[in-house]
Amino acid sequence: MRANNETGQAIAIMVVAMLMLPGIDAIAKWLSGSISSGQVTFSRFLFQVLLMFPLLLRTRGKWFTATLWLHAARGFFIAAATLLFFSSLAYLPIADAISIFFIEPLLVTLLSAVLLGETVGWRRILAISIGFLGSIIIIRPTFGNVGWPALYPVGAAACFSFYILLTRKLVTGEDPIRLQFNAGVFGLMTMSLALAIGTRHEINVLQVVWPTTGQWLLLAALGFIATLGHLLVVLAFKRAPVSVLAPFQYVEIIGATVLGFIFFNDFPDPVTWIGILVIVGSGVYVFHREAIVHGTTRVGSPRPGASESHGPQR
Repeated sequence: MRANNETGQAIAIMVVAMLMLPGIDAIAKWLSGSISSGQVTFSRFLFQVLLMFPLLLRTRGKWFTATLWLHAARGFFIAAATLLFFSSLAYLPIADAISIFFIEPLLVTLLSAVLLGETVGWRRILAISIGFLGSIIIIRPTFGNVGWPALYPVGAAACFSFYILLTRKLVTGEDPIRLQFNAGVFGLMTMSLALAIGTRHEINVLQVVWPTTGQWLLLAALGFIATLGHLLVVLAFKRAPVSVLAPFQYVEIIGATVLGFIFFNDFPDPVTWIGILVIVGSGVYVFHREAIVHGTTRVGSPRPGASESHGPQR
């Protein structure tokens, strides 16, 4: 009975987190006309570090270890993924961008086979191929309208996939709070350097302006939602198996669709919905096959990376 209660609580927490997280994207899209995506990304990591620091003080262990360079690489990839995704929101509806981004679980499975030598059977290869077809269904008409920015979510998914692989390497020996804090610190350092270069060379997406009071409040809200949302995801995965919770990440598409319609009057057309269903179906099947191959596990009882094996961390 207790296990059933914990699973129910975990599902409820996961759904709340997935409905909450599109708020990050709505704020980023709202600010895209006045603040560069680079500065929004910088602010997202700035507030993550500030909010996570009190929690970090409660953790134990060395602050600097031999794996620090892996944390740095991980921070770089999450910063690059966030920058690309936020940049896409200036051109794409939120639901479209998130739906394209959700090829990430498929990319992680593919990269695990190529880089880590993990065995991937023909069923998962077929599901991955169908999932990529779904992304093409969404991208093709969009590419004709906006050009290369339609591919930004694909680049974001690729960068996030490397972030996940590094997380899987680090998570077994690191505290989750420390992992999140380090990602914020190195993401902040990456974006600080990028903004300095962008300002010097007048790169539009990396320009810096001084926000108004209202814009500061929105940026702070973005950082708060990002930090709280991902802590809720970790909390959910501590209470239920990955195989149970992973498919609920697609609830994020519902939240994105609702916010996109309310604030930007965007709603996916029938062709986009077909692409979304193809991607979701492929992703759920891949999660199902991985649950069979790896067994049903909980975070901390060890399938590596389970605590971070969820949708976009923007």
